[in-house]
Amino acid sequence: MRRAQAALFSTIMAGWIACATPPCVLAAPAAKPYDDKLMRLSEILGAIHYLRELCGANEGQYWRERMRELMEAEGSSALRRARLTQAFNQGYRSYSRTYNTCSPSAQTAVTRFITEGAELSDGLVKSFPQ
Repeated sequence: MRRAQAALFSTIMAGWIACATPPCVLAAPAAKPYDDKLMRLSEILGAIHYLRELCGANEGQYWRERMRELMEAEGSSALRRARLTQAFNQGYRSYSRTYNTCSPSAQTAVTRFITEGAELSDGLVKSFPQ
């Protein structure tokens, strides 16, 4: 997380330093039309990573690796990578605050997240022409 924050800070500072005459306005990188879905998918991956480990799936870093792959494919700037990381961490933290043990409710949440994540992934893949 600290690396992502440092990268975001560096990006912001580079924009301010490059500004020659005040008032300086930083232009955010153009958002892609599917960003909301991508951020939701990142959040889901974080939640699944926490919950599957809590429930003893013994998958190690499987879900974190899926997130890393997503970031390699979509993290075209430091700001974008930071947003994806923030969404993943938000999903992880939200469920670590809610569940301390693997309950039936936690298992249901995993099932729902896997279903939603698969639907989001399929929709994203289908939105791009082959």
